Amino acid sequence: MSDEKGHKIPDQQINVELSEEVAEGVYSNLAMIAHSNSEFVIDFIRLMPGVPKAKVKSRIIVTPDHAKRLLAALKDNVEKYEAAFGKINQSGETPQFPMSFGTPGEA
Repeated sequence: MSDEKGHKIPDQQINVELSEEVAEGVYSNLAMIAHSNSEFVIDFIRLMPGVPKAKVKSRIIVTPDHAKRLLAALKDNVEKYEAAFGKINQSGETPQFPMSFGTPGEA
């Protein structure tokens, strides 16, 4: 990689640490996305059958630039998954569940 003057830029490595707790992951079967002019907010939610209340299990806030890179990375990974395991079949219908999400502390 070179800068605009043609000087070689050394490759940078990022050392990513993953704790055991985070490595276990959090199951989510619903995501809700909101945005402002400066950020995207992605809430990962676990919805259980027969339970009228769903809980946000994780909230991730990213810049618009990062949201676009995330979209491209997800698209690339879905394509690789489908190449390896076959097409992901979607029912085509919108899931039906209660959509009354309040702010923290609301019942």
